[in-house]
Amino acid sequence: MSDWNKLLHNDYLNLLVRIAVGAIFIYASFDKIFNPGQFARIVYNYHLLPTDFINIFALILPWVELICGISIILGIYKEGGVLALNLILVSFIIALGVNLIRGVDIECGCFTVSSKAKGGILGLLLRDLGLLLLTLYLFFNRSPRFSIMGR
Repeated sequence: MSDWNKLLHNDYLNLLVRIAVGAIFIYASFDKIFNPGQFARIVYNYHLLPTDFINIFALILPWVELICGISIILGIYKEGGVLALNLILVSFIIALGVNLIRGVDIECGCFTVSSKAKGGILGLLLRDLGLLLLTLYLFFNRSPRFSIMGR
């Protein structure tokens, strides 16, 4: 077995990445869950969704982040949680990329809905790309160890 293959299928690295990524998404969901109106305002400022979908998106996305975070930490339907997080991250990357090209300075809405939470879009893109690499690792690592469902 090659060194890369050993690393890719390492049970302990898998657990560490699952806990880290899961905790990030659980933490990211809290402020959005408790302040859906503020989060809807941030989503609106991206100018990517039709206005009719913004409120439902702002209500659903944080709960999906929370459930997926818990799912991958506990290993309950881990594959589905990881797939959902991969899709979410790709959509975040596209949304940030579009606004970077537009030259729009936006509030991220990633971890807080505070209007003071502005960061450089390039830094946010790099962070989301890093998270995507971690979730892709989880997607391809099929270790059943340390999972409640054992698969």
